[in-house]
Amino acid sequence: MQATTSVVKQYLLASDFDQTLSFNDSGLVLSELVGISSKTFERKVATLAVQNLVQQGGELTYLLLHDPEYRSRVRKEHLVEAGKGVRLKRNIRELSELLSHAIDGYRFDFHVISASPQEVIESALENIIPADHIHGTQLVYDLTGRVESVVRVNAGYGKVAVLDDLQKQFQIGPERIVYVGDGSSDVHVMLNVNRRDGFTIAVSPARSIAQIAKRTVLSDDALSVLVPILEEIAGWDTASIRAFFEAQGLMIQEWDRVRTDWLTIAPNQSQGMAEINAIERSANVAVS
Repeated sequence: MQATTSVVKQYLLASDFDQTLSFNDSGLVLSELVGISSKTFERKVATLAVQNLVQQGGELTYLLLHDPEYRSRVRKEHLVEAGKGVRLKRNIRELSELLSHAIDGYRFDFHVISASPQEVIESALENIIPADHIHGTQLVYDLTGRVESVVRVNAGYGKVAVLDDLQKQFQIGPERIVYVGDGSSDVHVMLNVNRRDGFTIAVSPARSIAQIAKRTVLSDDALSVLVPILEEIAGWDTASIRAFFEAQGLMIQEWDRVRTDWLTIAPNQSQGMAEINAIERSANVAVS
């Protein structure tokens, strides 16, 4: 009898960190840890956004390198401590494990790409995601632990560069890339992935990202991103997906499918002009 070899399709799944795998912004956690209020942090970030000094997502790195308040207070050990204070979504480790071996015919290598400092993410995901699968902003410190310089900021197009490097490393086609994100800092990388026939998932209803992502899924459980992957990539139906979760000792309690249409309603300009022209014609007749 001739032996058959099952072909496993290799994919790369890359995910943002802040508010994608977590519930809060690591910059807020760090700020409050060193005695800087969340309002102060948000004000500084908003100012940078208006000034367009940095790519979206890279604001914390800029503050660590240039802002006197952050430079005087933040040291490397604070970044590690802040990571421990980040509240994570449930089942991140389980997501990574299921992606790697549980989907018949598919293997997804799970990596995290984020503008948050490497130390913060590694600390938050310790014993959950291997350090060599985490690609955060790389900083250089002086002898006191203060940020001295930046090696690489993985924000905006920086995420695209990291994804390109990983694609070359795994030697896969661009159509085998899945990216998961939550906000405006993920727009560039999602557009890039979509343009090359990859698959994008938003985990936030924010218009800036939901209009770009091919699918949107909202949940406080990291395993939720499996649903669009199983549907759109593996081609499973609803019953098969529920059975898959049950086989892992899990159950989908609520699954609401909602289509969101973003509409802006404005007056009909042509109709308005027609009414104005009619009024003008009536006025001309009355004068004559």
